[in-house]
Amino acid sequence: MSPAAPLSIADANLSDGAVAFLRRHGLAEVSLQAFDADASTRRYFRLLGQNLLLMDDRHDPEGFAAFAQISAHLGGLGLSAPRVLEQDRAQGLALIEDMGDDTYARCLARGVEEGALYHLAVEALLHLHHDARGAQIDRPAYDLSVHLDELSIFSQWFAPAVAPDIDVARFDGAFRSLWARALAPVADRHETLVLRDFHVDNLMLLEGREGVARCGLLDFQDAILGPSEYDLLSLLQDARRDLAAGLEEELLTYYCAHAPAHLGGAEAIRQRYALLGAQRHARILGVFVRLCLRDGKARYLAFLTRVLTQFQTALQAAGLAEIADFLNAELPGWAQIAQTLPQTLLQRNGPTND
Repeated sequence: MSPAAPLSIADANLSDGAVAFLRRHGLAEVSLQAFDADASTRRYFRLLGQNLLLMDDRHDPEGFAAFAQISAHLGGLGLSAPRVLEQDRAQGLALIEDMGDDTYARCLARGVEEGALYHLAVEALLHLHHDARGAQIDRPAYDLSVHLDELSIFSQWFAPAVAPDIDVARFDGAFRSLWARALAPVADRHETLVLRDFHVDNLMLLEGREGVARCGLLDFQDAILGPSEYDLLSLLQDARRDLAAGLEEELLTYYCAHAPAHLGGAEAIRQRYALLGAQRHARILGVFVRLCLRDGKARYLAFLTRVLTQFQTALQAAGLAEIADFLNAELPGWAQIAQTLPQTLLQRNGPTND
């Protein structure tokens, strides 16, 4: 998220409820900075000079409640998540801690050493995964049905984008059946809190803190209980950027060497890592097409070819030859067609909301 120019409350296009909320807390005269919207409907405003953000999440009551719940949980584990200082659940409004502007993405852009940043993030994950309290929170389980429903996003959006005449229902039924067998090694693993969007735009470098608390955590309201390797995979196979040559392997090796014993050692960790990578990349391919076609957010298409390569690599690494063969049979030439899909979708759909 990037902040815009300062605004008065009158010019910030706030809801009446948000204005009243700020007044109740003595903040009616504070200047605001709006942040660019991400892929959600959630909005953030910086309250200048207050070390606070206004979070407006009125369209997602469950997500709003989860943010407060998970923020407190992560803080109790010694990790850094924005504290919720005041809230109005009925309105979906909260005053939360402002952790600054130093996202990993911005730090990398100004030359902060990549390996050190990523190593800190891996240490934060290891801290979470070694703490038995990490999974002691009331969150949904990342069970087989959730995995398969996510994969249906590929069926419903990506598959028809590359093969417009496909029978989506038939394709999806067969696709889910293949994945139901493949996902057996991860479907019942609910050993830790999985933040789900653990990547450079949602991580911060916090000066003045020590140890893993230097790694700030954002955008975790969709967290679930699942396999430890998922967030590691999200970090090291980011849809948005390529890591320096060798860094993924270096950090994966480091994680395996320091992982909790109950994960079963490096071979088991690497197998689940590859399998979860294939599942995640398939979902993201569908999500990026959906964001463009349904939501008018075409900017995510810029990442599609990277994710395509990640998906193909993960299919091979996880030994998912049967799924790869199915895709080749049902979507002839799908990988080649997908290479030009961003341009095709932009030409087909015209102007977007970006």
